[in-house]
Amino acid sequence: MTRTVDLNADMGESFGAWSLGDDAGLLDIVTSANIACGYHAGDPDVMAATMKHAVAKGTGIGAHPGFPDLQGFGRRRMSVPYGTLSNMVRYQLGAAQAMARAAGGAVRHLKLHGALANMASEDIAVARACYQAALSVDPEIIVMVLAGTAQQQAVQELGCRAACEIFADRAYNDDATLVNRSLPGAVIYDPAEAGRRMVEMVREGAIITAAGKRIPARIDTICLHGDTSAAVAIAAGVKSALRSNGLKTAIFGGAML
Repeated sequence: MTRTVDLNADMGESFGAWSLGDDAGLLDIVTSANIACGYHAGDPDVMAATMKHAVAKGTGIGAHPGFPDLQGFGRRRMSVPYGTLSNMVRYQLGAAQAMARAAGGAVRHLKLHGALANMASEDIAVARACYQAALSVDPEIIVMVLAGTAQQQAVQELGCRAACEIFADRAYNDDATLVNRSLPGAVIYDPAEAGRRMVEMVREGAIITAAGKRIPARIDTICLHGDTSAAVAIAAGVKSALRSNGLKTAIFGGAML
């Protein structure tokens, strides 16, 4: 049986006069788009334009909420009460839903960004607060989670629809969390290496860490970060490697765990 996997990318991260990433180039390759909601990046005009382009391409649309940290691109950790954190997620999801609807589309999934995502991958209480908030707005939303982490444990407990994600351009620790960006080798810039790693992980059904450890995982989608200089080349390289090895790309279904 031919294995099918989704390709997703974070996008809509420009702000005002400042452009970041090649969203148009990525939308020619990926099957799902995680669109910034104005807290860590993006603004109403950027959201509207990105949503419109995604709808035109038939790409699955996701809300991509993060901490209110434009200066730090959402990569700085914050200590926020769970109630406030929940409302931050609701607020950003609501904005994404409005923009998607105005563009003729709909938000089908949610994926946390940056420091918020890292905290949720380590602490199930943080993940639960974010995901319960999203489900209170849309009980049918698909929650995209970092496979093998507390994020996945939270969606299993909540019994909601899920998509388990691995990263093409990031190295892994032995607990399935991502290697800190400040460390050597944390970010992968070589399209051939990224493609080879993804083929190996999808075929084995496992996350392969920087130390070579295999962590069995359900793999529904592969993330291709949109903010690196090699983003489009990596996306194209991964897609080509998958297809060359008999693996198809398509939007994930969102089955429960």
